[in-house]
Amino acid sequence: MPTQMHPETRAIHVDVPDLDGARPLNVPLYQTANFGYDNPEELAEAINRPESFAYLRNSNPTVRALENAISSLEGAAASLATASGMGAIHTVLHTLLGSGDHIIVQRHLYGGTFALLKDLAARFGVDVTYIDAQDPAEVTAALRPSTKALYLETISNPTARITDLPAFFAVGKAAGLTCVVDNTFASPIGCRPISMGADVVVHSSTKFLSGHCDVLGGIAAFADADLHRRVWSRSLETGPIADPFAAWLTLRGIATLGLRMRRHHENADGLARFLSTHPRVAEVHWPGLPTHPGHAVARRLLPHGYGGVFAIDVAGGREETLEFTRRLRLADRAVSLGGFKTLVQQPSATSHRSMDAAGLRAIGITEGTVRIAVGLEHLDDLKADFSAALG
Repeated sequence: MPTQMHPETRAIHVDVPDLDGARPLNVPLYQTANFGYDNPEELAEAINRPESFAYLRNSNPTVRALENAISSLEGAAASLATASGMGAIHTVLHTLLGSGDHIIVQRHLYGGTFALLKDLAARFGVDVTYIDAQDPAEVTAALRPSTKALYLETISNPTARITDLPAFFAVGKAAGLTCVVDNTFASPIGCRPISMGADVVVHSSTKFLSGHCDVLGGIAAFADADLHRRVWSRSLETGPIADPFAAWLTLRGIATLGLRMRRHHENADGLARFLSTHPRVAEVHWPGLPTHPGHAVARRLLPHGYGGVFAIDVAGGREETLEFTRRLRLADRAVSLGGFKTLVQQPSATSHRSMDAAGLRAIGITEGTVRIAVGLEHLDDLKADFSAALG
């Protein structure tokens, strides 16, 4: 295949096994946990190599195909598929950080990642410094001799804050930090952080990558093969490896990733602009709006769109917000995002429930904040549903 291809093409043309001249058009599902060898020496060698197949915890051909597809999309040297997005984040951070180490993390952060960092601090003495991630000088000011990593999100969960990734990675790399970024909200169609200086890119493949509300999975893509090898070795100990069937379903979803991301963005942009004029909506957190604090950076870093997730602050209080979500008919009240169906949730009670009131206020989440994961429905129908629910 040509070496220079657009991401939409890479998502469709995934490497598949050659079967004596015949080539399946879809990656086969290798639903097997282990592999036999005629030669015991070959088995002993395979069990210690990430590129070989011996046992599912090491790897599997279907899982490997998914890893290779993401490496191609992200421009990575190698990738590691896991059973969930948190499995990918956990394995990466547990490999990078030890007792007494220090990590710099953006304050606007997915609640599950915040909970993991809180646990690392309490149980293992990992020091965490939170920054607003709006000025790269924040990284320099937070540096210590024990600082090992910088952790960012391309588009923050849930208020869609945008960080100037190249500027922050440049400061982090100059200080010798491993730069990790969660690219779930943007997808590889929207952003390729490795080309901007990231060392590790993580995804919850449950979300946009699979896209059909039927998969739980995660993946980490690495700019450096040696770092991938270190994290893969840790995964052998902790066992977060992806299931072959989940990997196969994710590959199916990736084939339409380019088309879906375009529709997600168009719907989210249209709905966000519509809601920004509604009297019962106090604020809309969408990078596509000129009033959004990260609008200029988003236009530069995300030329193909800003994904399909944004948040609104409903005017009033908790009861008004609950009543609004109850009255929605097309949008379901459910966690997660990135699927074909529009979903809403209140972060303070779901994704960010591990944070206290002060922590929620610091990242702009109130009891009136509702995260909207915009699906693939017709935009006019979504507008009508949200308008009727708001009253």
